[in-house]
Amino acid sequence: QVQLVESGGGLVQPGGSLRLSCSASGRTTSLNDMGWYRQAPEKQREKVAMLRNGIASSYAESVKGRFTVSGDSVKKMAYLQMNSLKPEDTGIYYCYYYTRVPPFREYWGPGTQVTVPT
Repeated sequence: QVQLVESGGGLVQPGGSLRLSCSASGRTTSLNDMGWYRQAPEKQREKVAMLRNGIASSYAESVKGRFTVSGDSVKKMAYLQMNSLKPEDTGIYYCYYYTRVPPFREYWGPGTQVTVPT
């Protein structure tokens, strides 16, 4: 099992910044995908940004140029620096972890709320 805990969410005005953190513990592996999804009210969960083996690998088009994902493999942490926040960035942000070795399982954190008012 892998346990994930997010932190850093909150209320921020449009144009502001937030930094989310995710800590992984348990049966982690160096071969992994680790990153962030989000779910806005009444919308499906969507991928925001992902690390592959600790290196940034993908971003949603809507956040490119504004968000930066990074990781610390020693500390087993992932971070999401969010700048120029918009009301449409509002949602619950979930940390995601996928083990790219057997048993090839995915794990989710409980989520952290990010609110950018209109």
